[in-house]
Amino acid sequence: MASPAVPRNERLAAPVRALLIVTLLYLFLVGVGLLEVGISTLGAGFETRLLEQVAHPLAGLAAGILATVLVQSSSVSTATIVGLVGAGTLTLPLAVPMIMGANIGTTVTSTLAALGSLRNRENFRRAFAGATMHDMFNLLAVAVLLPLELTTGVLSRSAYWLTDILRGTDVAAPGRSPIRTAVKFPVNLIEDMVTSFGAASLFSALTLLVFGLTAIFLALATITKNMRQLVSGNIERSMNKLVGRGGGVAGIGVGLMVTVAVQSSTITTSILVPLVAAGVLTLRNAFPITLGANVGTTITALLASLAVSRPEGLAIALVHTLFNVFALLLVYPIPAIRWLPVKAASWFATKAANNRLLVIVYVAGVFVVFPLVLILTLD
Repeated sequence: MASPAVPRNERLAAPVRALLIVTLLYLFLVGVGLLEVGISTLGAGFETRLLEQVAHPLAGLAAGILATVLVQSSSVSTATIVGLVGAGTLTLPLAVPMIMGANIGTTVTSTLAALGSLRNRENFRRAFAGATMHDMFNLLAVAVLLPLELTTGVLSRSAYWLTDILRGTDVAAPGRSPIRTAVKFPVNLIEDMVTSFGAASLFSALTLLVFGLTAIFLALATITKNMRQLVSGNIERSMNKLVGRGGGVAGIGVGLMVTVAVQSSTITTSILVPLVAAGVLTLRNAFPITLGANVGTTITALLASLAVSRPEGLAIALVHTLFNVFALLLVYPIPAIRWLPVKAASWFATKAANNRLLVIVYVAGVFVVFPLVLILTLD
């Protein structure tokens, strides 16, 4: 009896499929890069003025969120904050909630990346949960640590103590990330091509956004399908077992090391989205990788701040590191609290998969409307 016909896309050899996935991941990262450039073009220069004019801690939190959304990089916004504090333009007490806001704002990219799985409800549910568990963790961390900092100054006091120790330390600046360099080349090429037509900056920004979102959606839709075929059965179980080993410590280490290597938590967390969407990584195993990325992303601003003349510049960079480390230590070791962000993200993703309008309301509300209302109300 003749065996049933196998669809052509199912017959792809594993090495060919693996090469295709790597190529699509590269296209996906280029799309994320174009998205970052497009959004940062829309807010060029605005984030610095926004941060300089804040005078209330909660408005500072909102400014940190909005500024990071505008530049699409917590490293850029925290470096700006470090520079403003180092120059004496911004006080440390006001800068601390801004740093916390930057942690929330940086999660919007992976949340937008999850939209690439919209056509398949189940894939989208997993992708959106994988993206928003980062949001939920940072929101929980801010809810706990911001009131604690405002009442006790635990982060700023610890940062000043460490600053006294580190000011005499000679630390080399971080090197270039080859992955970021490889992604930046086509991004800069497309950006130059778009701006060479002499169109208004708004049109150029919108064009880059369209290119970026198109690349993300096309890449993610194909990655998810092919990843499911390539990594299945024993390989999938082995990956989850490896990452989940030691109560998630291995996953935290992976997220930390990868983010330090590529110097971008956005790259690390955005790559997790298609893996979770395809079911290759479970949410619970992707979660510690996200937390490791949260800590790893602070290294760039931390090392750069050692060149700032005023000690406050290093202190605010240390606040960023301490905030992420404290949040990790407060939440992850306690089983009763550890999975709250994952459960909240899973619940919300199920609702969002059934009603896509919730996604728009959530992204616009948390990352734009809420920060703007706080800033306009408190300043």
